[in-house]
Amino acid sequence: MSDVEQRGLPRRTVIEGAAVVTVDGAAPDGSGIGNEYTEGHVVLEDGLVRSVGPGPAPPRNGPERRVDGTGCLATPGLVNTHHHLYQWATRGCAVDSTLFDWLTELYPVWAGIDEDLTRSAAAAGLGWTALSGCTTVADHHYVFPRTGGDVLGGVVSGAERIGVRLHAVRGSMDRGRSAGGLPPDSAVEDIDSALEGTAAAVERFHDPGFDSRLRVAVGPCSPFSVSAELMSRSAELAREHGVRLHTHLAETTDELDRCAAEFGCDPVEYAERVGWLGEDVWLAHGVHLSDGAIRRLGETGTGVAHCPSSNGRLGAGTAPVRPLLDARAPVGLGIDGVASNESGRLGDELRQALLLGRAEHGPDALSVRDALWMGTRGGARCLGREAELGSLEPGKLADVALWDLSGLGHAGIGDPVAALALGPLPPLRRSWRGGEALVEDSRLVRESERDLTAELRRACARLGTGRGG
Repeated sequence: MSDVEQRGLPRRTVIEGAAVVTVDGAAPDGSGIGNEYTEGHVVLEDGLVRSVGPGPAPPRNGPERRVDGTGCLATPGLVNTHHHLYQWATRGCAVDSTLFDWLTELYPVWAGIDEDLTRSAAAAGLGWTALSGCTTVADHHYVFPRTGGDVLGGVVSGAERIGVRLHAVRGSMDRGRSAGGLPPDSAVEDIDSALEGTAAAVERFHDPGFDSRLRVAVGPCSPFSVSAELMSRSAELAREHGVRLHTHLAETTDELDRCAAEFGCDPVEYAERVGWLGEDVWLAHGVHLSDGAIRRLGETGTGVAHCPSSNGRLGAGTAPVRPLLDARAPVGLGIDGVASNESGRLGDELRQALLLGRAEHGPDALSVRDALWMGTRGGARCLGREAELGSLEPGKLADVALWDLSGLGHAGIGDPVAALALGPLPPLRRSWRGGEALVEDSRLVRESERDLTAELRRACARLGTGRGG
């Protein structure tokens, strides 16, 4: 039985009167991203998009819920390709640090997380990003303290509370300080434990179904916190189980220097050496990439999760998004952990990606539609779900965001995509995951924002990072 049936709601929802951008076109090339309707409709039924087009919806007998989209823009639900939800308990720390200094300060704090904290942080983080238009989130969790309990289960539980689709990336680290890494030894695992824990997570949580709300990926943290053996064996495990692979790569110049000194190559060459390039891989950041590395990512179909706000916050630089798109590498958008992006809203990353891309590569580098494509279909492609998510097309999952552009913040902007990508982040009139409402009138449907806030404050107080509440 579907969520809609369980909640006693009509199985059919009709959105009418809104501007509609389907994002049903190919990768962005500056000429548009698919069909757009100044005033159109989207019909959601049995968890799927049944109809999308100009004007009113085709008439039909039977119960349905009608939503007036006047003054709104309907888009696919946004897809967040990189997050660290546990970090919602450590915002506002090391605010003027580079990545390595930031990690050195925060790893000892993160060594104290536990299942209850990850549940609270995940629910708060996912609730907040749902309010910014997200319907699918990939969370990279790689800290498993020895006394922390079922921390990954806490993240999964948090996602169930909000209702978004979760790609739970079961991360790992085996290089603690005693082995030349940055995290305390108490926060890392040995290789066998990491692999056993990863295989168990796939067995326990992964649902490969078309309308899955929970998938698992394999995600050793990064080359400077994971041994080459764990990187290689994790890739083998992922492919044996038919799941995707995710890690951080080429985020800072420090990482480039470290890879050159330790491995005698650049990060992308190292990734290929340990089996980490391919259409089943997406990499976080990809800031410092040579022309040859960009070409290789495109040739292998390896995706990149672009995290512009986090990269700016840590002074890491800007990913070469236009060259990556030109090379046909999949590119999506990511929030990253809110310890390095305190805003925590994927909708904000549309604007950040657009502005930073133009600052780096010129005014023609990215269009407003390129930004929306990366936040929707590009993200779905990174996660291996382009056949299911990322565009409004009949037969795809009914994951939809309805943005309210009727207020002062967007008045006078004739192009609704420009209003979304360049203006202030609009309030959500509604959003749906598989036809079930996640947000109504800028409020979460399943949880109280006030309760999530109070719960998160208590978690921060237990960890010693914030005021109680």
